[in-house]
Amino acid sequence: MDIAEVARRAGLPASTLRFYEEKGLIASIGRRGLRRLFDSDVLPRLALIALGQRAGFSLEEIAGMFGADGRPAIDRVQLAAKADELDRTIRKLAAMRDGLRHAAVCPAPSHMECPTFRKMLRIAGAHRPQTAPAGRKQSGLKRIGR
Repeated sequence: MDIAEVARRAGLPASTLRFYEEKGLIASIGRRGLRRLFDSDVLPRLALIALGQRAGFSLEEIAGMFGADGRPAIDRVQLAAKADELDRTIRKLAAMRDGLRHAAVCPAPSHMECPTFRKMLRIAGAHRPQTAPAGRKQSGLKRIGR
């Protein structure tokens, strides 16, 4: 299949396929003119990459899930650790959801008078991301309020 066919079937732009090839996640088997050609086994490989990304694995981690022969060689301990991480994230998000739902219907005259909302504020303040020291560039994101 040429790159356009793979892109269409995988639902990805050709630029993503070229990027994945550059990172060693997929490999073309040749060219037809200027177009890269891929074996049909690239589609399940792309599906595994998509699944890994949705689960929160980095592209480097996903690349390590393939053996030298190109077939999946997924570390079960790594999968269990990621599942544990997802469980922690789910618990945090569920608690945040529940707190927001409560705040939306809380009978307190002001959110600042609601014990549940004030608890959410304390928790949020205690888990605030660290800011970069003065003069150091932050990760490309603007800080709110500046």
